[in-house]
Amino acid sequence: MNEQADDLGTSYASFKPEVLKESILIGSKALQKAPGIEGVPTGVEGLDDLFFTLKERNGKLEKISLKGLPKYSIFNITGVNDTGKSLMAEQFAVEQASRREKVVYITVESPANFVISSIKYRALAMGINFDDIQDNIVLIDAASYTQLRDNIPDLLATLAYTIKTYNVNYCIIDSVTGLFENKEMAARSTIRKLYNFMKKWYQTALFISQKRSSHEELSAEAAGGYAVGHILDGTMVLAKEPITSAYASRTYGAPLGEMVRLFRIDGCRMSGHDTKTHYMEITDTGLVKIKEPIGAKNDNDRS
Repeated sequence: MNEQADDLGTSYASFKPEVLKESILIGSKALQKAPGIEGVPTGVEGLDDLFFTLKERNGKLEKISLKGLPKYSIFNITGVNDTGKSLMAEQFAVEQASRREKVVYITVESPANFVISSIKYRALAMGINFDDIQDNIVLIDAASYTQLRDNIPDLLATLAYTIKTYNVNYCIIDSVTGLFENKEMAARSTIRKLYNFMKKWYQTALFISQKRSSHEELSAEAAGGYAVGHILDGTMVLAKEPITSAYASRTYGAPLGEMVRLFRIDGCRMSGHDTKTHYMEITDTGLVKIKEPIGAKNDNDRS
């Protein structure tokens, strides 16, 4: 049988392309299925006003804060070890539970009983009575059950069952990197399956991903490459910078020997967002706070 080639140069034998007419939507039809833009409070001080939409008033465009993450967005939170990724995710989970929303927390690195103990402590630090909200958090223990960690279809089937059973609208995976550990060539495929699933089920989700130590601190790259961030709706990058030179001390307005924590939003498809690099703090009670942009501290000192 002779091989033929399509318009893209792909060769095939005895294959007839199929037109999927149901995949074609004109703009007005697609908009009928599109959710409105609204914010979801994160429980992280200083973060919610960094996302915005635009409205026209008196012929001028005005930024309007979303007061949270765009609803139905799937965000990547990336950074090296000890930058506050899991703390931020736990604050988000507590915030949703306190709003009487159901949130599913997929534990990939640490067993569920250890994770819920950490979330309980986060609630205490946030001034929220954990007894009142604990059953609004549903955990899927992929750390203890390797079948879930190693088999994405089983994980998604379990997640679908959980969403239907508990009426879940929010999802956290900590960490998504653990789902393609030692097989990073499969990262893009794994992330795409998870992303499509979350969109199908109208979830607002946070995927925690690990950086290798060789990655630039403030880049959006994570283990698995740039595919992790590029497929998702946006990335929040957490970093830490030791002050070891006079130049760094001047840049960050911090003394030699101090550790400066940094935060940046690297893209968001679903709304506008602040593009500056901000200082970040982890308080002594273990809460993440987003602070002023770099430079603002020095400007204030000079004024």
